[in-house]
Amino acid sequence: MKQPLGVILAGGLATRMGGGDKGLLPLGQTTILSHVMDRLEPQVAGMALNANGDPARFSELGMPVLADSLSGFLGPLAGVLAGLDWAAGEGAECIVTVAADTPFFPCDLVPRLQLASEGMANPLVLARTSDGRQPTFGLWPVALRDDLRAALQDGLRKVVLWTDRHDGRTAMFDDPGEPFFNVNTPEDLARAGTLLEAGT
Repeated sequence: MKQPLGVILAGGLATRMGGGDKGLLPLGQTTILSHVMDRLEPQVAGMALNANGDPARFSELGMPVLADSLSGFLGPLAGVLAGLDWAAGEGAECIVTVAADTPFFPCDLVPRLQLASEGMANPLVLARTSDGRQPTFGLWPVALRDDLRAALQDGLRKVVLWTDRHDGRTAMFDDPGEPFFNVNTPEDLARAGTLLEAGT
């Protein structure tokens, strides 16, 4: 199966961190976002960042910055749509999304999502743990981008409502530890530093 394009979702408001870009916060010798990029890059054919506001603040990253195409901070599905529109222009069939504040996600995320999608006409798979589905970590088909756009314009916001509508699947990630640990608060950032030192 062909490698998809990767889209890092960073379009949130980060209110619990006092606003700003969580991904640019320091973690170890670099930033949270750098750790995310390092994990994603070997798994995909190319990467882009979904973020709103002035894209110049990410210019050092050397990858496209995609703003939500629909206004109003509509949640992660708006970022997925921006990624699908970009991928369509690149001639890709699918994207994989990851969250910009989750630096320890599995290094085999993409192949496991793809494995779960076998036999699907439109590969649509969310990562899942024992705590439930991880709606910002998924495999999404470019073929459904106009359907997603219409759903957002009709007021749909919840990821799983849309994926269920299209018989989306899940891929189970029962890895040890917390592979989808994300940084929402200053306390989480401190804990991420501890996890990094422990070799997570």
